[in-house]
Amino acid sequence: MSGNSGGPWGGGGSSGGGGGNRGNNGNGGGGGRRPEDNQIPEIDELVKKGQEQLRVLMGGRGGGGRGGSGGGGGTGGGNPLFTKGGVAIGAAVAALLWGYASFYTVKTEEKSVELFLGEFSAVGDPGLNFAPWPLVSYEIVPVSVEQTESIGAGSRGNDAGLMLTGDENIIDVDFQVVWNITAPDQYLFNLRDPKATIQAVSESAMREIIAQSELAPILNRDRGLISQRLGELIQSTLDSYGSGVNVVRINFDGADPPEPVKDAFREVQSAGQERDRLEKQADAYANRKLASARGQAAQTLEEAEAYRAQVVNEAQGEASRFSAVLTEYEKAPEVTRKRLYLETMEEVLGRVDKIILDSSAGGAGGQDVVPYLPLNEIRRSGGN
Repeated sequence: MSGNSGGPWGGGGSSGGGGGNRGNNGNGGGGGRRPEDNQIPEIDELVKKGQEQLRVLMGGRGGGGRGGSGGGGGTGGGNPLFTKGGVAIGAAVAALLWGYASFYTVKTEEKSVELFLGEFSAVGDPGLNFAPWPLVSYEIVPVSVEQTESIGAGSRGNDAGLMLTGDENIIDVDFQVVWNITAPDQYLFNLRDPKATIQAVSESAMREIIAQSELAPILNRDRGLISQRLGELIQSTLDSYGSGVNVVRINFDGADPPEPVKDAFREVQSAGQERDRLEKQADAYANRKLASARGQAAQTLEEAEAYRAQVVNEAQGEASRFSAVLTEYEKAPEVTRKRLYLETMEEVLGRVDKIILDSSAGGAGGQDVVPYLPLNEIRRSGGN
């Protein structure tokens, strides 16, 4: 057996009794370097240094591996490569490396999913966890962190939020879905692309709700109701997929007409509001007039009813009076006739302004009568 004392990788290809240590003579001993080796002299030196360090690590002596200096070019059988100490050190290093690869730490806002030979095994809690490598691998998932998916003008383009309402109007909707992970194993294995799935489900749910609503309520008063209904619909759909995702809240940022028709839409809205205002004024005026007319009609009816009752009562009174007079007339015709005459003359003459002169008083023809002012006529003319 030839004297190759260069270790397990050989000593450099010497063939003579000088051995493989080129360092014992200045020009390379029996196996000089080839011409091409002169171009890269550093490689041999680096290899030799590595061999020496490996021998020391595995229990050998630093200079015992050189061929010509230790006893005539032996094979190095006195310095074995693997000793008990080297094996123990290697085993300890291997154990440390295995432990480093098997123990891992999970933060408080995270959970881990452990896989035994590629199949789901368990969910790791926050803290120090053990997954014996290479049989068990793990993946850490943030579960408490709230993530956001934006749907609308700022997400995938200017036309992403355009939706058709139930009254055939187009509206530009911009909203955000805030979510987190509740079941890491379902999140990793049931959805191929969770974020894309959440975006697609959210947009589809919003389009369904908008298609069942009219434009005016969406712009004015129904945003809170739409947000609540949207969250419930997204959550139910994701639960049916077994996504392991929880919808925290919906941020309904805006619902406006499309940009090209926004000015015209505002003018239409303003005209509609003005129309409503005028209609309300007209209704108020009509109600006032109608109430006044109804009141006046009721007053007229009451007056007519009062007049009718008065006339009827007067007629009945006259009839009763006539019946009473007739009864008295039948008992005493002359007395009754004279009484009727006197009452009639009293009633007629009582309405006439008159002056009665006695011819026996004063001179003849009433010449001694003193003139007087017509106070009654003056008073009557002033009253008119």
